[in-house]
Amino acid sequence: MPERVALAPAPPAGAGLPADGLVAVVKRDCPTCRLIAPVLAQLGPGLVVYSQDDPAFPAGLADVRDDTGLDVSVALGIETVPTLLRFGGGTEVGRTEGWLREAWEELAGVAGLGTGLPEYRPGCGSLTHDLEVADELLVRARGGSLAARRLEIAALEDEAEALFERGFTDGLPVVAPTPARVLRMLQGTTREPGEVVAVVPPNLAGATVEKVAINAVLAGCRPEYLPVVLAAVEAASTDEFNAHGLLATTWGAAPAIIVNGPVARALGMNGGGNALGQGNRANATIGRALQLVIRNVGGGRPGEVDRATLGHPGKIGFCFAEDEAGSPWEPLAVARGIAPGTSAVTVFAAEGPRGVVDQISRTPDSLARSLAAGLRAVAHPKLALAFDATLVVCPEHGRVFAQAGWSRGRLAAELAELLLLEPAEIVRGAGGIAEGIPAGAARGPVPKFRPDGLMIAYAGGGAGMFSTVIGGWVGGPGGSRPVSREVGS
Repeated sequence: MPERVALAPAPPAGAGLPADGLVAVVKRDCPTCRLIAPVLAQLGPGLVVYSQDDPAFPAGLADVRDDTGLDVSVALGIETVPTLLRFGGGTEVGRTEGWLREAWEELAGVAGLGTGLPEYRPGCGSLTHDLEVADELLVRARGGSLAARRLEIAALEDEAEALFERGFTDGLPVVAPTPARVLRMLQGTTREPGEVVAVVPPNLAGATVEKVAINAVLAGCRPEYLPVVLAAVEAASTDEFNAHGLLATTWGAAPAIIVNGPVARALGMNGGGNALGQGNRANATIGRALQLVIRNVGGGRPGEVDRATLGHPGKIGFCFAEDEAGSPWEPLAVARGIAPGTSAVTVFAAEGPRGVVDQISRTPDSLARSLAAGLRAVAHPKLALAFDATLVVCPEHGRVFAQAGWSRGRLAAELAELLLLEPAEIVRGAGGIAEGIPAGAARGPVPKFRPDGLMIAYAGGGAGMFSTVIGGWVGGPGGSRPVSREVGS
């Protein structure tokens, strides 16, 4: 069912609504309206009738007015026809929808209405809720608030092809951002369309709420996803995250999003089976919307500022929820300083995910060693203090740590200890591999990751002892650090 059009503050000038008396709103296309046409005649000459689709319906009444433009219906907030309203002292004092003899008699103050009719008949949806009509009304009421330039597409052009040819897509078809669709998307937030959300790298272009909404439409988001997209855009545009550097590097990482809190549940986001894969609309489109904002607002296009040697499919969009209900630990956002119970996003640099298999370990020490071995390969097994990473622990592996009483912090500390790399193993030439640290650069064990360079999340299906390593990019100054932001309204 189309969303309700926002009501005008008052009926249009000249509508002629009575200060005291009855008003009926009907349409010929409604069987119940046709059924109760004789009842309208019983209500007397003071009745004012507004007809949504035929100014000649119903016939034989003294005051039937043309509301085919639906201005009065919108102003009165008509949901169903027929609707009977009573006005007193210039304001509405009562209404009833559909046909219920008792309710009509009470509101009209007239007994014996429609004695030959059934006692009750439901009404029909107001014409204002017809999808095409609702779009037209929404644009009529609020279209002037949109500031984006209009892109005209010829009648014979295919929308998807036209948007691709003009460079607005990531290579996949997008949803055309018509004014009505953008206005509906904007209904997902209380923020003003012209508010600047962030200055988006690499072009340092101001992204207003409206511009983010346009890209959310392109991505296929629902309006209720918009606050999450806005928070992700804010996080990805910070100096701390350094989206410009992440784009300009020839390394293949890209922004990814982990969502925590009530909003993840409300949107039906996936933190369970196939959480990092396809099939969930919110996961797929929220991540895609962020990437399209970076492309279309910030100018981060492949082959231009985006210089990735290979990239990976997650550069189209990478977003998932943490499985907070099943997790043995506090939510990731809480571990990063967000208040418990708060909806939040964490944006981080991400390569494509790669699995770590351990189906035998039943002790946390053994399992931690397996995960450390998988993490050592990030970027290169001989590179230390260079690239960050995110470890996504699956439920079956999480159960091993939970049963042993290991917290997220304990696991992180154990992994850090296991990932102290001996200089002799990582020096250039060791193992017949030229890559590595220069000779003499380290006098003792070197951490694989910088402090706070390994983030641990919890997600995945209930079966399968397969956790996942998501490599990142250079961390710390000059690189990219994960950024968490609360999701507002």
